[in-house]
Amino acid sequence: MPNTKGILGRKLGMTRVYDENGRSIPVTVIEAGPCTILQKKTVEKEGYNAIQVGFLEKKETRMNKPEVGHCKRSGGKGFYYIKEFRVTNPDVYEVGQQITVSEIVSIGDLVDISGKSKGRGFQGVIKRHGFAGGRTTHGSDFHRAPGSIGCSAWPSRVLKGKKLPGRMGNESMTQKNLRIIDIRNEDNVLLVRGTVPGAKNGLLNIYSKG
Repeated sequence: MPNTKGILGRKLGMTRVYDENGRSIPVTVIEAGPCTILQKKTVEKEGYNAIQVGFLEKKETRMNKPEVGHCKRSGGKGFYYIKEFRVTNPDVYEVGQQITVSEIVSIGDLVDISGKSKGRGFQGVIKRHGFAGGRTTHGSDFHRAPGSIGCSAWPSRVLKGKKLPGRMGNESMTQKNLRIIDIRNEDNVLLVRGTVPGAKNGLLNIYSKG
């Protein structure tokens, strides 16, 4: 029985399903795996136990020579996404072995899902931090500005951590304790209750809590 607790996937979108009582449940549809094992790492050699997996196959013509050589032992297939997952015993795996979502989680399990949030670009304080802004009446010169950001005499500088305009989104986020509503093994699809970070086709790391 594989002892890894993680698998890679990508967000396909959101929809709704209905339970036996007719209640609507919002779900996120995730293509989870299959992931191919590219490398095993052990305490003796690398200092920790882990497996390196690839997700979403890539044509060899889109790979450089180091990538081709690295993937040769696992069957020569390249992948768009490569990531490591810590395991307790890497000896139960073989290079080239495929890991499916049904081996990691079951219906009703809780999972943590991490990904990158949607990038919003450079934003002001109203959109980025929810500032109220100033009056929009005639004669006002204060509309969407942040207002006073520091003192003049002491400390004579802007303190670190002050809420200011800047890049919004495109940050690593984790949604915890999401319940699995359904698993479609034939399509490698996972239905998870609620929302997960990122846009459509964004990469997701799915961690089992079992």
